[in-house]
Amino acid sequence: MWSPEDWFISTTQRLPGLPRTTATMGTTGGGLVLGIGIDWAEEFHDVAFGTPEKGVVEQFRISHGPDGVGALIDRALRLEPDPAEVRVVLETRHGLLVEALIDAGFTVLPVNPDLVARRRGPARKKDDAEDARICCLLALDRHAGLKALVPHGEFGGELRAIARDDERAARDQRRLLNRLRADLQTTYPAALTLAGADLGAPTVLRLLQRWPTQPELAQASRDDLISFARAGRHGWPDRFADQVAAALATPSLPTRDYLVRAKAAGIRLAAVQLLALHEARRGWEQRMAELLLGGRRTGRDHTVTDPDPGNAFPGGAIYLSMAGLGDRLAARVAGEIGEHIEQFTSPNGLQCYAGQAPVTRRSGKSDLVVARRLAHNRYLGDAVHQWAFCSLRQSGWAREFYDQKIAAGKSHHNALRALGNRWLEILWHCLTKGVLYDEAVHVANRNRALGRAA
Repeated sequence: MWSPEDWFISTTQRLPGLPRTTATMGTTGGGLVLGIGIDWAEEFHDVAFGTPEKGVVEQFRISHGPDGVGALIDRALRLEPDPAEVRVVLETRHGLLVEALIDAGFTVLPVNPDLVARRRGPARKKDDAEDARICCLLALDRHAGLKALVPHGEFGGELRAIARDDERAARDQRRLLNRLRADLQTTYPAALTLAGADLGAPTVLRLLQRWPTQPELAQASRDDLISFARAGRHGWPDRFADQVAAALATPSLPTRDYLVRAKAAGIRLAAVQLLALHEARRGWEQRMAELLLGGRRTGRDHTVTDPDPGNAFPGGAIYLSMAGLGDRLAARVAGEIGEHIEQFTSPNGLQCYAGQAPVTRRSGKSDLVVARRLAHNRYLGDAVHQWAFCSLRQSGWAREFYDQKIAAGKSHHNALRALGNRWLEILWHCLTKGVLYDEAVHVANRNRALGRAA
């Protein structure tokens, strides 16, 4: 079935004889309401203005800068003095343009680019002006069901930015480690023997930075190795020197001299990059914990001695109480959800936002269940998927739930998606009630709901 939004967009595009800038909508009864559609880009933005009485009335282009955005805001306020009645639809939730529109008091309605692409139709190619016009029509349609953007606060915005950077850095680490391992297999087998399963250890990376080839390492004396280990705060310098000697003495296939010379600079560069990523991620992890708990972790038990709730992310302790969520993963989930859990009126709203809730397509007597919705927050969806996997080792009921799905014929990822769906429901209830997660309480409630004996 078509929604009113589908009918409205289709009639303005396809009915013969209907002008492109005319809409068949009535007034809202509350004065002039201005709809703005923006197709954003890095250097400029295509803009469409419209009103409920006349539809799209004006289209133009502005530059991405204070002059262009300022002119857009002034132009809109001349047509509609009340900024709350200015509805802006665009295909992003973040960026300086979005922040400027929110600061102006406009109602910002972010949409997924797939929504605009479907309204454009399969036969139409990408066109910036046309996309701006479609966004304007969506802004004018009160029946579209679009939700206004609730911006992140200071702590939420910083947490989201750090968590996303940390996740990208983790991908960069895996890519660089795979490339470094391939180079070492060809030219430096002793380094792989010494590193074992932990090629990314800082001591190993510093060794590769100082001695990027096996012949250079073989020429280093025992005193050099001991001094190197002590400078790197290695706990057992003598043992480290013995391990290097044993790795050099391990038989291996001969390497090509020209490859050793050619790969030396690349190995040193990869080691330097990996060390920089390691230090950056370590600092980010400390900052994540500080934002979630309101203080720095100290001591061997890594606890916050004097937390300051006023400098903490709302509900940060609740996120960390969930099984499977550490500092990094909790920051990723919390940063994407934001401080305002009330924007999700039900657990299903949060599940849909994360892409965990299945989509059911019905036609007549047939039902088609799409495993994962396309329009969702992919950063949150990936974090919840990883959260579900990590909870298998820390939560008994989560492991039982996963095993039941596997026994029912579900795939590994489908089972994790269903488990993530359950975790989001639990998280929503804990955040809305302001209580920490308790495994025993949840297991008791689950057994009661399933009719089991305590």
